[in-house]
Amino acid sequence: MSHDHHHDDHHHDNELDPMTARVRALETILTRKGLIDPAAIDVIVDTYETKVGPRNGAAVVAKAWSEPDFTEWLKRDATAAIASLGFTGRQGEHMQAVFNTDETHNLVVCTLCSCYPWSVLGLPPVWYKAPPYRSRAVIDPRGVLEEFGLSLPKDKKIRVWDSTAELRYLVVPQRPAGTEGWSEERLADLVTRDSMIGTGVAREAA
Repeated sequence: MSHDHHHDDHHHDNELDPMTARVRALETILTRKGLIDPAAIDVIVDTYETKVGPRNGAAVVAKAWSEPDFTEWLKRDATAAIASLGFTGRQGEHMQAVFNTDETHNLVVCTLCSCYPWSVLGLPPVWYKAPPYRSRAVIDPRGVLEEFGLSLPKDKKIRVWDSTAELRYLVVPQRPAGTEGWSEERLADLVTRDSMIGTGVAREAA
């Protein structure tokens, strides 16, 4: 199953929570009155979901790849290390960074709701909030990753981290080979939102 199909399945299976239902109803009313443009809203949401937010996290990862001292700080106190780059705010107050290695791959889920570090990763994707992902990521993480197109070696351990209202996680993917001497800005272009959730890995160096 491709990544896009995975998203579609979750979208269809997901029942709207009360808050989302109220927002959707309000949006419908305002649209009918001609007060808002749904297309414009979609552009804004896409910007925060796939561009602005994830770029913050990508900058954190790139710095960790480049500076050993920052890596150690990120391991000790991710909240402070991330805040030092100016990334603070809603749902990003208490952070922990988990690092992928040759032996272990990390995957983040929120089994109770959709706790997510907005200030670092932007808005959560639809599939992250969907019941199928929230339940299956714990029960069958390897199968879920394969649906995202990520097939890991059988001997690689998958560790699942459950976000809560008190603590949210950032996955630091492994640095791609062939990137020695790259600037942080160039490295950040290899870091995807999914690689910082654990449903993907960093892009390979061109």
